[in-house]
Formats: sequence, structure tokens, C-alpha cells
Amino acid sequence: MRRAPLLVLALALLLLVPACSDDDEPRGPTTPGGGGGEVEQPGPTSWYHDKVWYEVFVRSFQDSDGDGVGDLQGLISRLDYLNDGDPSTDTDLGVTGLWLMPIAESPSYHGYDATDYRTVEADYGTNADFQQLIAAAEARGMTVIVDYVMNHCSTQHPWFEASAQGDPDFADWFLWRSDNPGWSQPWGGGSVWHPGSRGYYYGVFWGGMPDLNYTHEPVVTEMLDTADWWLQDMGAHGFRLDAVKYLIEEGSRLEDTGATLAFWGRFREHLDLVAPDAFVVGEAWDRSAVSARYVDAGLHTVFEFDLAEAMIGAANQGDARPVNTQLDVVQASYPFLAYATFLTNHDQQRVFSRLDQEIGRNRTAAALLLTLPGVPFLFYGEEVGMISSWVHEDVRRPMSWTGGAGAGFTAGTPWQAPAANHGSFNVQAMQADQGSLWHHYRRLVHVRNGSPALRRGTYHQLGTGTNQLLAFLRHHEAQAVVVLHNFSGGTLAGWSLGTAASQLAPGPYMATDLETGEELAGLTVAENGAFADWSPVGFVTGRGVRFVQLVPVP
Repeated sequence: MRRAPLLVLALALLLLVPACSDDDEPRGPTTPGGGGGEVEQPGPTSWYHDKVWYEVFVRSFQDSDGDGVGDLQGLISRLDYLNDGDPSTDTDLGVTGLWLMPIAESPSYHGYDATDYRTVEADYGTNADFQQLIAAAEARGMTVIVDYVMNHCSTQHPWFEASAQGDPDFADWFLWRSDNPGWSQPWGGGSVWHPGSRGYYYGVFWGGMPDLNYTHEPVVTEMLDTADWWLQDMGAHGFRLDAVKYLIEEGSRLEDTGATLAFWGRFREHLDLVAPDAFVVGEAWDRSAVSARYVDAGLHTVFEFDLAEAMIGAANQGDARPVNTQLDVVQASYPFLAYATFLTNHDQQRVFSRLDQEIGRNRTAAALLLTLPGVPFLFYGEEVGMISSWVHEDVRRPMSWTGGAGAGFTAGTPWQAPAANHGSFNVQAMQADQGSLWHHYRRLVHVRNGSPALRRGTYHQLGTGTNQLLAFLRHHEAQAVVVLHNFSGGTLAGWSLGTAASQLAPGPYMATDLETGEELAGLTVAENGAFADWSPVGFVTGRGVRFVQLVPVP
């Protein structure tokens, strides 16, 4: 791949408007800018912004021993598929971070109801297997975070069994009362109080998952100590925190309480002392204004559910407006880049099905995920178009490695049948097809990995004159990249770019292809930030994405 000469890149450092460094404080709120949207000001970023994360359900990723259940040794055997540590190869996806769904001992298939927070689920292996995974991932430049389910555990956990028996050492580890006040789940579901041996106990999700009592200090101490153990003894690099909205109730208010927010501030302060480089991302499944409160409370990031819906909506409709509208909300709600982006996860119907199994729409959704600001997460199998219904077990089927009976997942009988389309939509078939969805994902991951602007840069929307073309400027220090998304099925004509506002210094620029270094056209940024002399780049074909790097001309 040909790159711009070093001298030109060096001059870029001098000619582009300086941005704050990773350690600088934010410059304040956004200010009005031309071309649509706001002019975002840069703020602090960290190592986790450089990652493309990949969500793995260990039970469904790879079975190493033929029992039909995925395990940690199976995951280790597939790490080279995810990232082989060699940038010169083209057979790995290129992701650089892993999120493991719960791997602690549990009676359920999914693991969100632990019976022992400090022992790896026997179906998956041992604690030593996990430590081996960490070493193998780090050797490839990857980091690993684990799902930490702090809100609740299993009724089969020894803590709950002791509490149910009235053991004074554990009586207050859970919430008990003599009557059922009739409170319903916050999302309009069933009762949150469940009959037990001491009356009724509280469990916001269901009776098999009693909530821990975080107003009882021994619970807090134990769960903070367990976090330390995963980080310091086991080597995890951080946590995906489940159900962060529901930790501490205040009377009949069951979510988003002041006490819950205060606890997450305490949790962050604790981690900053014992493991200051640890990364935490919270699941606060709500509209952006509510989710952002958990970042304000202390979490590094939370998943941005509204933006996920906007990306899927835009891809389905062939219209950029849902993304433009939601990004305005996101930028007004969160500190700089303090949100995690995704398309769907283990609790939702898979994106390939959400997008009617239409390849072009899925290409658009993938391109949005990996070029927009935020910390991106892919769900395993997304890159090969796995399908599902809305049923959780269906969403979490074994990874589609091949078109065979076991999908390349196991030599035995899989715990769950593979996805119905695995015969054609699988890694083996798609790696052999250069035009496949898998290669599209791989291209996007590698472009993002190589671009500071896409990983840590500001975002400025550029007006185009058509809702079928989304254009924006990503800018970080010496690198400025214009990203162009064509939502139509063909080549667009008659469009133009809005202003770059104050993001670029006035003067002439050479436009080059970020991926190949090919010189494309010249343009000028006027004193008012407007683009001038921009040669039409109609080469952005239907459902395509193009990366145009702007390099100042000396």
C-alpha cells in the first residue's frame, strides 16, 4: 500500500489546526458549525478507544473436546482468526479486544446467574485456562474484558441459600420482606418480589436471580474484592457491567436511583486505585439521556442503544437522517467519545435478520459502525451474516465456521443447532469470496485500526444536498479523513460537500485514498471553512464507503 510521503505528513502537523492531545482536558461544549450538525471539540481519550471489540459467547464459539459445548481452549484455538498478531496477513478479522459473556460458574446455559464468581464455569474449563487465554490474547496485541454480573446471582448460590435459611452472616445479603407490595418490573413486566422461605425476596429480572443488597457493606466489600481478583489475579483487562441501572432501589423506585449512580462512582474510584488501566463499559439499556448519566457517574463508557437503532434504521431506509439526528443527541449527551457503539448483541435479534438478510444493507450498517465515533463492538457471527429470531437461544447459536453438520464448531453434537443459513453464510465460504460480507468487515476493521482519526477523532457532519449520502469529517491531530457513505443502490450525482468549519486550517489540500494512498483530487479550504475546487468523487458506488484523507499542500 502506497502512503503519502513522510515530508508531507510532517507538514500536516504544522498546517492542520492543532487538536488537544490525549491527556488534555476537553475544550468545552460544541459550537455551531456549517454544513449541518455541530463542531465537536476534542477531549481525552484512552487505550480502549483504539480497540475494535468482539463479543464472544464461549459456549457457542468453538468446542475443543467434542462434547458439543464451546470452551476456553476452543476460543484459544480460534484466536488467530480474530487477530493473528501479524498485520501482513489477510486471514484474520483484525479485532483487538474481546468481551466474554459470563464465564463464572452458573447453573444456566447463559451464565447470568452465578453460583461462584471466582471459578470458571466447568463446561468452559478452568481458571488456568482463562489465564492461558489472557496470555495468548496479549501475545497477539489483544485485550480481554469479562461480563461481571453484579446486580444479581443465582438462587443456587451459597450466599442466597444461607440467607434463605436465616444464617445471620448472610441474612442481609439479599432483600427480604414479609409481604409482597406488588411492585412490577420497570419495563412493565411481572412482579419483582418472589415467595421464599423467609417471606418474599427481591429479584428485578425473575425469581431465579435474586438481587444482591448493596446497602449492606459486606456485599459491597465482597463484590469489589471479586473485581480486584479478576483484574489482578486472573489478568482480565476490565469489565462489561451487566444491568447497571438496577443496583440499589429507593422505595418503589427500582432503576436509575441516586444511590445506584453513587455506587458506580465509588466503583470507579476503587478501580482507579487498584487497576487504573482497567476499562469498564456498562449496559444501561435506555435512551441516550439516561444512559449518559452512568458515564457522568464514573463508568468509562456505556452502550449507545439509540444510536444502534439509528444505524439499523438508516441502513434499512437508505437514508442518512436517522444517524445524523441521533448523533446530534449523542454528542450533546456524552463526554467526548464516552460511549460504545454496536449493531445488535446477545439480547437482540441478529442484525442480518433485522436488515432482511440483504447484503447491501448489512454492508452499510457495518460501515457505519466502524467509521462513526465511539468504541465499536461486533457480535460474534455478525461478520458472516448469522441469522436469528428474537428468541435468546436462537440469537446465541454456535458460530458458523463451515457449512457442515456441526458448522465447524464441534466434532460432536452441538448444544444448539447452528444458524439456519450456515450452509452458505460461514467463515470458510466467505473467506474464499473476496466480495463477501466477511471481507467487507475485515477491510473496515483494518482501516479503523490504521487511522487515528477514526479511532480518536472528532466528528463533524458535512452537508451533501442528498439524504442518500452521509459525509463527515473525522479529525485527530495530524490526520483529517472525510468519510463518504452511499446509501443508494447506484452512483450519486449532483451532490456537494458542506463546510469543514474550524476543523481544518485554510489552504490547499491533496485528497488521497486512505487505504491505498492513491491521489484523488485537489481542493481548497476557504477562510470560512468551506470546501472549494472539490472534484466530484462519484466513485462512491452503491452501498459503498470511501475514505478520503486530506493532506495539506506545502
